[in-house]
Parts: sequence; structure tokens; C-alpha cells
Amino acid sequence: MTTTTTRTGADGFVETLRAHSRRYHDQHPFHVRMNAGRLSRRQIQGWVANRFYYQENIPRKDAAILSNCPDLEVRRRWIRRIVEHDGTAAGEGGIEAWLRLGEAAGLTREEVQGHRHLVPGVRFAVDAYVNFARTRPWVEAVASSLTELFAPDLMAARLAAFERWYPWIDPEGLAYFRARLEQAPRDCEHALEVVTAHCLSAESQARAVDALSFKCDVLWSLMDAVDQAYPE
Repeated sequence: MTTTTTRTGADGFVETLRAHSRRYHDQHPFHVRMNAGRLSRRQIQGWVANRFYYQENIPRKDAAILSNCPDLEVRRRWIRRIVEHDGTAAGEGGIEAWLRLGEAAGLTREEVQGHRHLVPGVRFAVDAYVNFARTRPWVEAVASSLTELFAPDLMAARLAAFERWYPWIDPEGLAYFRARLEQAPRDCEHALEVVTAHCLSAESQARAVDALSFKCDVLWSLMDAVDQAYPE
């Protein structure tokens, strides 16, 4: 893991975290082509099918954070992420919404859930992220989730791009993106609150920045794997 220099003080720390927007996966060439309407139906389907592996592992990542977190108040708020993603009944939650995106894009629920199109590089990257959350100190795992700082802008751009360039996708299948426009700002606000409250030393701040850098690498590697599996 490469250590990134953190600027001095709380404001500098947050600024350093936010600067990772330049490394977020919306800058990846595959994602740039997606938002420009330059992907084929097969490429969109490949991305949706592979990204599902990340989506279905989010609750496992969050459960790992909860299992390591000794702070009751943090746990009470963090658990909401799992509930929202898994839902409380059949037909609810973020995972279900992503499956409906797959169906709207012309994939069957069975082939998405069965990982029929999953490429090894995506599995490796996602498994590495879940393992990070399980094995690293819980505050570092929380810091890795701060890619959510950049998610609202990404979701808004992605939603607009899908509605403009890919009209063959049933608009009802885009509900996941719409939901995240509200959820992501709330989630990142809490995560940033936790990280800034617990990372007060230069050393702990550097570890938090490294954790966020690692998560950016995971998302970039995921896009690399999809790009290689579904070339232009």
C-alpha cells in the first residue's frame, strides 16, 4: 500500500481525502466511454453483471466493519447500510434494485445472481476489499468507504447518461442510481464524521488516506477487468 502525504490539520486531512476524487473510477476510460454513450449493449450488460458482485458484497463489507467496531453509536448508524442494501423483505433493497437493473438491461436474474459473466479480475478486486474490511482496524475500513464522497456526482452523471444514451434500458431499472442520490451524501457524512473524530494523529490520518487510496485502487481494478473482458 502506497502512503500518501497528508496535509497538516483537520482541514488539510479532509482536503487530502477529497483530493482522491481525481483517482475515482469515474475517471476510468471505460466509465468515460459509458457516460459518453459509446458502449455497446454487450458492454453495458457486462458491466452490470460484473458490478453486481461488488454490490452483493457491500453488506458483507459493512458487516465486517460492524463486527470489529466497539463503538455502539457508530454501530447503530452503520447497520442502516446493511438494511438498505439487503432490504427487510423480498423485493426490497439495493441488491434487488441492481438485479432489476440487470433485467432492464436484458439480463436474466439467474445469470446475474449465478455470476455467469463474472470475470476473475473483478472477483479478485472485490474479495480483496471485503478481506480488507475484515482484517484492518475498523476506522481504516470506514475510511475506505469514503469513496462515497464522490458518489453523488457520479450517480447524477451516470443517471443522466443512461437516460440519454441507452434508452433501450427500461427507466424503472435505474431506481438504484436514484436511491443513491439520497443515500450516498448521508452515508459519506457519517463516515467522514467517524474518521475525523478518530484519526487525530498524523499517523492515523495517513493510514486513513492509505485506506481510501486502496479502495480507489479496488474500484479502478474492477473497471480494468471489465474493460479488458469487454473491449470496444
